[in-house]
Amino acid sequence: MTKLLSRRNFLKFAGGGLVAAAGARLLPTDLKRNLLRPIEVVRAQNGDPDLYLAGTDTWISVPSSPEIPIFHPDDLAPAPFTTYMFGFRNVTGMNKPQKEGQKGKAEYPSPLFWIDQYDDTGNPNEFRLTITNLGLSMRPDLIDEHTVHFHGLRNIIPFYDGEPNTSLAVPVAGEFTYAYRVREPGTYMYHCHVEDVEHVHLGMTGLVFVRPIQDGQTYEYPVGSGKTYNKFAYNDGDGSTGYDREFAMLLSEVWAEAHWAFSHVQLPEWSEYRADFYLLNGRTYPDTLAPNGYGGSTDFRNPVYDNQGNLTPTPGYEHLQYQPLSSLVQANEGERVLLRFSNLGFTKQNMTLSGIKMRVVGKDATLLRGRDGTDITYETNSIFIGVGESYDAIFEAPPYQGPGEYDTYLLYNRNYRHLNNLAPSGHGGPMTEVRVYPSGTLGPQTQPNT
Repeated sequence: MTKLLSRRNFLKFAGGGLVAAAGARLLPTDLKRNLLRPIEVVRAQNGDPDLYLAGTDTWISVPSSPEIPIFHPDDLAPAPFTTYMFGFRNVTGMNKPQKEGQKGKAEYPSPLFWIDQYDDTGNPNEFRLTITNLGLSMRPDLIDEHTVHFHGLRNIIPFYDGEPNTSLAVPVAGEFTYAYRVREPGTYMYHCHVEDVEHVHLGMTGLVFVRPIQDGQTYEYPVGSGKTYNKFAYNDGDGSTGYDREFAMLLSEVWAEAHWAFSHVQLPEWSEYRADFYLLNGRTYPDTLAPNGYGGSTDFRNPVYDNQGNLTPTPGYEHLQYQPLSSLVQANEGERVLLRFSNLGFTKQNMTLSGIKMRVVGKDATLLRGRDGTDITYETNSIFIGVGESYDAIFEAPPYQGPGEYDTYLLYNRNYRHLNNLAPSGHGGPMTEVRVYPSGTLGPQTQPNT
């Protein structure tokens, strides 16, 4: 063994591996697929993944506008949809025919999911995510590969980073399993990193967050208040990031001309980029208030499908079949609410909560504490979110005033051009409502955005 693993032999093996990895990018698709088969064997030996995503395309619905009559709505879009997109689809637990039947039925934004912080001292919990590439129903001529890149994830080995120059990308009909041991809780984004300008803008983006090890412990906060929490945004040690309810808010954009160009086998000029629609969780107001479209399920990882594996739209909201994530925020008075903001568009955003102060407790999956433990969180009602940034903000629902069923506060983008859906008047775009109910009206929240 000593002779076999000499430094010289080790360098030979390592160099050979690098050459093989580099050469694999030049191999025909069928041969690359064969090279990926050992990964499939590993997955089978270790059981099913925690989450199974499929990369493909889809159609969604955004409002019509007189400002862009040529490109929107897309004349190829089947009713009631308007806009061509790429995306991922949650196919966890489906059989092979059901998975293959999801080609052309991606979700936008890509599925929301969450994982537990890796704990190597207690219960090791490696998270395994498998992706497969179903190809594009509208553009079979495009044989783009796909990856899953965790934006902002620290200390990940290149093999699982999803950046195609240093890790594997999945060809059409292939699959690959990522393994994560995430040690930093907080809010992240994920996206395909192949042709990332195109794939990110066309919809292969989603929000993921990591729950801290502190979850499940009980803290009183503030001390002496009598209020206790067992769900937290971070390992704060004092309960200051405790919350009762949480809501994910992914900001993105649609440049209608680019989407039209892809469905019509054209090539957009990205240097002329100009977003037409700004979205919150893949929808524009008032669709942001519509219920979740998971067939009535409150567990995103176990949606209600029809017998073909398709998402079943909420009656009356058939146009949102592939935009299933609601942005409506609901809470009882006095409850603490965690808002997880992420921006995966190409434009800076400014989200404002009218009438309620938010306390920003985290940025880019980092608790806002100084090196010496100094609290550097801050209160605001407006958060300026740059491209690729995430923020964690907590607010306490104010006392219910009445006389209606609930009090309403607006959460919206301050830039009116982003907010009007290109209409001459009225509101749209990234805006939703915060509804505050009398104490005890709503039962405990079991899943985000419910």
